[in-house]
Amino acid sequence: MFDTLLIANRGEIACRVAATARRLGIRTVAVYSDADANARHVAACDVAIHIGGPEPRASYLRADAILQAARDSGAGAIHPGYGFLSENEAFAEAAEKAGIAFVGPPASAIAAMGSKSAAKTLMDKAGVPLVPGYHGDNQDPQFLKEQADGIGYPVLIKASAGGGGKGMRVVESSAAFLDALASCQREAASSFGDDRVLIERYLQKPRHIEIQVFADTHGNCVYLFERDCSVQRRHQKVIEEAPAPGMTEERRRAMGEAAVAAARAVGYVGAGTVEFIAEPDGRFYFMEMNTRLQVEHPVTEMITGHDLVEWQLRVAAGQPLPARQEDLRIQGHAIEARIYAENPEKGFLPSIGTLAYLGLPAHTAFANGDIRVDGGVRTGDTITPFYDPMIAKLIVRGADRDQARARMLQALAQTQAVGVQTNVAFLSRLMRDSAFAAADLDTGLIERQRATLLPEPAPAAPLALALASAAVLVRQGLAQPTAPAAAARPADPWDARDGWRLGNRYQRTLQWIDNGETRHVVVARQGGDWTLDSGAGPQPFTWRALGGNAAGTPGFVHDLRITLGGLESAGTVVLHADKAHVYGTGETGGAHVLDLYDPLAHAQDTQGEHGGGLTAPMPGKIISIAVKAGDSVTKGQPLLVMEAMKMEHTISAPADGKVEELFYAVGDQVTEGAELVAIGQ
Repeated sequence: MFDTLLIANRGEIACRVAATARRLGIRTVAVYSDADANARHVAACDVAIHIGGPEPRASYLRADAILQAARDSGAGAIHPGYGFLSENEAFAEAAEKAGIAFVGPPASAIAAMGSKSAAKTLMDKAGVPLVPGYHGDNQDPQFLKEQADGIGYPVLIKASAGGGGKGMRVVESSAAFLDALASCQREAASSFGDDRVLIERYLQKPRHIEIQVFADTHGNCVYLFERDCSVQRRHQKVIEEAPAPGMTEERRRAMGEAAVAAARAVGYVGAGTVEFIAEPDGRFYFMEMNTRLQVEHPVTEMITGHDLVEWQLRVAAGQPLPARQEDLRIQGHAIEARIYAENPEKGFLPSIGTLAYLGLPAHTAFANGDIRVDGGVRTGDTITPFYDPMIAKLIVRGADRDQARARMLQALAQTQAVGVQTNVAFLSRLMRDSAFAAADLDTGLIERQRATLLPEPAPAAPLALALASAAVLVRQGLAQPTAPAAAARPADPWDARDGWRLGNRYQRTLQWIDNGETRHVVVARQGGDWTLDSGAGPQPFTWRALGGNAAGTPGFVHDLRITLGGLESAGTVVLHADKAHVYGTGETGGAHVLDLYDPLAHAQDTQGEHGGGLTAPMPGKIISIAVKAGDSVTKGQPLLVMEAMKMEHTISAPADGKVEELFYAVGDQVTEGAELVAIGQ
């Protein structure tokens, strides 16, 4: 085994690799960009080396800088993680030439499987079923359009060199093909440095099932069963689980053996994933092989009990696989949910900002835990526009799928993030969704269940208003007496902190803005008794703070226990930037967010609505503008394209009109809410 390992990645995978390496006694070296100087993965490693600017092309995609860091630190091996250079043939080859072990397959295997087109040609020759499509080298737009027309719509355009849903579009008609192609090519070039694409028939109600394979340098190759990754948004996985619901032993064996055959065909070494798309009748087609560890590998670890990162390191050091095929067993059911900084109600657009507070479930032991957290950020860290907006992964295991779902709901209820929008509440609704609960899975589930997964926001319940109001009272130092008032009051009544007033009555009205509606909460004290009225009349009210701020937390965090009208409840409230984020008030995870309105602070606000045009739905860069001042536009016409976190978003005209002014140019960075285009009649 090598003494020093350089981790050529960031975020949760870098932290994950560092933890396993530390357990094996291996010294670790982190690399970081300007944006990651204080990142969690930097602190997790023994040594950290700066490699460039925040844009991936200026840092994490710089093979020369990473190889130099490996030389300077004396690293005997490089772990590429996933994304960035993990499937870069030239990088793997350069590491090998430099005498540094690449924790992954040989460059020849990456070359064979790194291009989706080449891999499909290889599989076709091997007799593996393929989805009808074009996988060739001719990338002329008009030629590709003709191929799509011949296949029949809808078709799927996919980046040939990539993954993670980037550079992928479903095209419903011939008229929309060229615009979608251009967008895919831009996204592919930005994410992978390669704008080549392939075209395939878009299957109706398909499932996405992948097989984890592992090979060593001694001729051994095994499959560690399957993962179902069908639940996706924007062609990116949201939920992964293992084993796949409804999988028969016969089909599991057939898919596993096909995956092993694919790996052997290219002389594969290390961890790899062979991805299939399956139709409802059980037929499956080869999609691609990811020549790296996958984001969702923890569910495989949870059902097999094997640390796949440790397997990677041992194989890279020339050791044989730790287990044979006949030694591998499935134990229970595991589910992984990806916690993203994004806004599901706005088309899952990324949310950028500083994590004022981050609370996650307690991480249990790797070998025998039922709830596991893999994360790469902490309270105080910033979600930037440069990288994927994943905050953490929650992984749970149960004796069966229903128990795993219940444990995932438990873990989501304990997940709290303030400062950015998150998908936690959405994931909780997904866990409870009837189709998901019944394992009626396919890649269109989220869109099909949109009405229940993305409902209109409900008004805050009295419990949420009471918890938020109690947090404000506690923050202001107002302590509820736990003994009779006369016995508890200090000698000087002005030193009392229990709401005492002349006349022995205290009353305060709090104004909360709840999804645009003003909610009045009246908190009053008469003698030693408190009441709270949120619109249904005064009710007896008591509160008790169970815990204070987390260390280093900007803002105010309290675990509270209250009684309202004789009913006792508990919850957590984070007060930050005039907002109360209230957790623990419903069946699902996520927070109910209430704005505390201060009439004095808003006394000088100007009246009237802000005029103008379309605004940016997220922070990002303007990468394309399709109109100019003076142009007439029709409703739905694309005006410009923004990019954030390697994903594109098109801004379209909300109505017919004329472009009066463009406020930004191609290449400009804009903030969320910035006015982009003024459109008049």
